[in-house]
Amino acid sequence: MQQTAPDWTAYITQMEQVLNLELDELRRAELLLQFSRIAGMAAPLLAFPLDDRMEVAGVYNA
Repeated sequence: MQQTAPDWTAYITQMEQVLNLELDELRRAELLLQFSRIAGMAAPLLAFPLDDRMEVAGVYNA
């Protein structure tokens, strides 16, 4: 399955509106850099193949 890279600039703009924030260009640029770094670190984990029958998460029983 081919995954496309997220548009982090659009995401930041949308979150500014949803959260009613006003960010200056310097903060937007820093957020863009951080989101790009996080996505880069997560890429190998997201690319790891999982068996279709594998449980997504365990069930906690107290």
